[in-house]
Amino acid sequence: MSAPAAAVPVEDRRGSAEAVSVRYDRPHVIGFIADARSEQALREGLADTVDEALDFRRGGVRAAIAAMKKQVTPRVLIIDVSNEDQPLSALGDLAHVVEPDACVLVIGETGNLDFYREVTRGLGVAEYLAKPLTRDTVARHFLRFLEGGAFNGSSALGRRGISITGVRGGVGSTTVAVNLAWHLGVTMRRHTVLLDPDIHLGTAALLLNVQPGSGLRMALEAPERIDTVLAERAAQLAADRLHVLASEEKLTTPFRAAPVAAHALMSALRKRYNFIVADVPPTLQPLYRDLLDVVDQRVLVLEPTLPAVRDTLRLLALPAGPSQTPRPIVLLNRNGLPGGLTRKEVEEALKMKVDIVIPDQPRQVGAAATMGEPAIAGSSGFRAGIVELARQVASTGLLDSADMTHASTQTAKRRLSWPFSRARK
Repeated sequence: MSAPAAAVPVEDRRGSAEAVSVRYDRPHVIGFIADARSEQALREGLADTVDEALDFRRGGVRAAIAAMKKQVTPRVLIIDVSNEDQPLSALGDLAHVVEPDACVLVIGETGNLDFYREVTRGLGVAEYLAKPLTRDTVARHFLRFLEGGAFNGSSALGRRGISITGVRGGVGSTTVAVNLAWHLGVTMRRHTVLLDPDIHLGTAALLLNVQPGSGLRMALEAPERIDTVLAERAAQLAADRLHVLASEEKLTTPFRAAPVAAHALMSALRKRYNFIVADVPPTLQPLYRDLLDVVDQRVLVLEPTLPAVRDTLRLLALPAGPSQTPRPIVLLNRNGLPGGLTRKEVEEALKMKVDIVIPDQPRQVGAAATMGEPAIAGSSGFRAGIVELARQVASTGLLDSADMTHASTQTAKRRLSWPFSRARK
């Protein structure tokens, strides 16, 4: 991926200038259109403003999903949902693979007002037009989203923030965070960033054999400077669709994060990444506590020992953040640890079932850490736990449409945040 361009001030329609991220490796407009008549109307309606050739391809949302898994998301994506039996679910699938700041425009056969509201308000799609399209309707409703060439997502919630917290040191939470991020970014093809806020002793970058950058400390100390471009430049590329945001400062370097740093950083990252996996230590210094509050899902990692059970109960007692589920996901790591508690004993002590279990495999996991490679690639038991964790953290906020009916989509939509950004009108 080429380096991002600098932020440029863009006047929004209220007249204020904002710095937005413009990456010139991104195509301007790509459309997936089911029929030639609609394509012609789109070409005629958009021709006066778009300088470069319009890239329209035959197909619908499924073709778009397949293409966006393999290429950079355009600034504007036009999608035809005419041939979809469950268009809302299909658009939810698309939201997994496009970059959050993309402006998504949708066309389809349905002219129902309720459907229009579901698509534009529930899903965060910028605009919807019902067929048949004409040059005038396209120019009147779509053209404004192409003007200026830059879009600012205004969805406050953006994408998914996930904290991975070991209930005490040495339980393997960083290994879990690293491998979850790898699975989301590399295997599932989601735009993912792994955030390690421990700028002195964090090891997330080390486990992926990535050199930490120097921008994280400056961003946390001066959050007024944080924007999408700064956050992206500070992150180091670990693999296609996976970045690592970490620092390795000298132990003698003083550091104090600004009070609003966690919120500012997460807001910027949500505009660029589908998933932010934060490896948050259990020590409740203000920065770590703020990160626990602003993520969408907390994950607690424990090992089968009495001290870990005690600390799990204490961390479970912390109040949930405003956008979180009532309780964290509880992951029992190193199940079968010699001399440790059994799973049944852990659950009896917690008075609850653990959500995910990963077996004790010190040789395989340790070898991967030594080589700077993801453990998920070489251990089936470990991989199964990470895959299940990825399923749970994703389905908490993004609907698994393969198992959803249209009715259940409407019900869930009322309580969940859909991830398409809204272009500012």
